[in-house]
Amino acid sequence: MSALVICTGGGIGDVLLATPVMRALRGRFGDVVALTSPAHRDVLANDPDLSGVWIDDLGFAEQAKRIAAARFDAAVVTWATARAAALPLVAGVPIRVGQARRLYSLAFTERVRIKSEFADHTTHWTQILLDFARAIGCDTADATPRFAVPDAARANVASLLRAEGVLGRYVVLHPTRGIAALRERWPVVRLAELARALGAAYDARVIVTGSAADRSISERIAQAGAALSLAGRTSLAEFGALAEGALAVVAMDSGPMHIAAAVGAPTLGIFALQTDEPDRWAPLGPRVAVLRATYPCPPGHRKETCPNFACVEALDIARLLAALDELLDREPGSA
Repeated sequence: MSALVICTGGGIGDVLLATPVMRALRGRFGDVVALTSPAHRDVLANDPDLSGVWIDDLGFAEQAKRIAAARFDAAVVTWATARAAALPLVAGVPIRVGQARRLYSLAFTERVRIKSEFADHTTHWTQILLDFARAIGCDTADATPRFAVPDAARANVASLLRAEGVLGRYVVLHPTRGIAALRERWPVVRLAELARALGAAYDARVIVTGSAADRSISERIAQAGAALSLAGRTSLAEFGALAEGALAVVAMDSGPMHIAAAVGAPTLGIFALQTDEPDRWAPLGPRVAVLRATYPCPPGHRKETCPNFACVEALDIARLLAALDELLDREPGSA
């Protein structure tokens, strides 16, 4: 038996948090294939629960034909769009699981009510996604997202760190959230102060990470914060390897935050906005913690629309360092 998981939308974190669904399906179906966007292939490329990762880079008819030829027994759509819902229907997949309460929900044989649409602000997103697997009798006791780091990525990172003179311990600071329209508003000065504080507190080199699009911001933070910027210089797998070797990872709520937690790095997630919902989006892993919002954000300020990110500008660095101290003192796996 085989199953297809369609996760073609959202961001890095949304795709990574769907990996427990794939693990749950594997217990029943054996062969599980993921269909994802080209931008997110590397999130799933080395997942041991998958027998294949397909890229959604074909026209609709061609992609539906490919799915039909594989004769999947079930398809689970974790991030529904009209296209994602229609593909398994047109391909003739007999069991089709997806979100309820949408026009395209008629394409699914099993329609799942999303808890977050019914005033649930505390259930973690992995559990919400696992409801899709539970709808067809699949579940897993381990809801921790999985990100496998290949040895080649570890070797590349070791070489890069040597070339940059990073020979001792280091802390990773991932200060961005990947929202392109808001990059100009990001409070660089305060984040540079955080980089300096992390380096002094832990006698460690601070490495600032980010995507290629974040390079300008990350380099400004690194320059002012006596740190090293590697923004745009690592793949996702290499970022995972970098996080694996770090004393700690301090990250804004983001996909890389989830990757760091998944590879086992001590990870402190910063949820600065009152609307960030850390219970739903907290990093999951053996050593994780969250820094919750304290700044009194005006109503309606969300990560997509905040005009100035005053909450990050007002970040309490002493409180952050205390939370990180507590995390590092904690035994792996303890609450």
